[in-house]
Amino acid sequence: MTKMPHAHLLPKTPRDRPLIALTMGDAAGIGPELVVRAAADSTLQKSCRLVAVGHTEVLQRAAEMLELRVKLADVSDFAAASKLVGEMQSTAGDDHASVRIPVVNPCRHDVAAAPVGKIDGRCGQAAYDCLVAAAQAALTGLIDGVTTAPLNKAALHAAGRKYPGHTEILGEVCGVDEFGMMLYLPLGDVVRSPHGLGVVHTTLHTSIRSVPDLLTTDVIASHIRLMDEFMRQVGAGSPRVAVCALNPHAGEDGLFGDEEARIIRPAVEMCRAAGINVAGPLPADTLLRRAVAGEFDGVVAMYHDQGHIALKLIGFDRAVNITLGLPIIRTSPSHGTAFDIAWQGKASGEGMVEAIRMAAVLANARQERRQ
Repeated sequence: MTKMPHAHLLPKTPRDRPLIALTMGDAAGIGPELVVRAAADSTLQKSCRLVAVGHTEVLQRAAEMLELRVKLADVSDFAAASKLVGEMQSTAGDDHASVRIPVVNPCRHDVAAAPVGKIDGRCGQAAYDCLVAAAQAALTGLIDGVTTAPLNKAALHAAGRKYPGHTEILGEVCGVDEFGMMLYLPLGDVVRSPHGLGVVHTTLHTSIRSVPDLLTTDVIASHIRLMDEFMRQVGAGSPRVAVCALNPHAGEDGLFGDEEARIIRPAVEMCRAAGINVAGPLPADTLLRRAVAGEFDGVVAMYHDQGHIALKLIGFDRAVNITLGLPIIRTSPSHGTAFDIAWQGKASGEGMVEAIRMAAVLANARQERRQ
């Protein structure tokens, strides 16, 4: 059996368990199913306490569809949730008792009336409202972390919220400019690095055509620093960071492009001079293979699919999306809203559980640094 990663960062006693908020995501997708599946997972009760953020009727409907022993209780705000959550979840693990979980409902519209598996502005607005409410609660210290179920970007836009996704909304709410989206896989049967493997993306939700113009030495250097800081949080003393090239064969000495020499290498040299253990730019096709084999702890990719494809190929259900550079902890599963299987009981909750567990690990690591 594989040893549980980061076991030393899990809470020592039930009283120490961090409070993690689970946002519902898009109500027409698989988000409500993921939230209630996680609430019913008794293994999570050992590492954290949970509060749902969403429309109570929608979440209760998902629990009934899945025939889960989950009862949801409306609370007025996160302070009330924090007060009640310990008592409400104290029966977790008892096969004859229902797990009860408090729900903070910031939804402005009755998303329970929205059709399943379709783009609807009401669902986009509700997903936005839940995310903002949870982020603000984390900023004020009412909760210790946020794990988000998937939202639908088209529904978000239909609600008039013109954001590319969760990451950019969180950056705005938290008032930060230097942030990054990372996929993370813990040590396991595939990933051999002792502290797991993280891949942060220099550019996010944008067209491939726009990527070269968005890359700057300063932006790449900031993502190298973000990766180094994160891997230190999960126990790497001197993280081994590698940086992807943009072009095939790292530009082949300028034959396939000059971004490597002109933009990427100066960022690597800047960070190396600052004491970061960083290499690159290296050809992405072989770099990701080397990282999975354990040669590197973290990789800085130049664009979304450069990193996403590799990690989703080897660990789709276990890959956790973590937003770096925020003053709060935010994790999520690596998949989307899956409208094609929504509300059919087919969605796996494994990715959501892994994301919640990782949020608990990060919350405890943060608490240890403060002590």
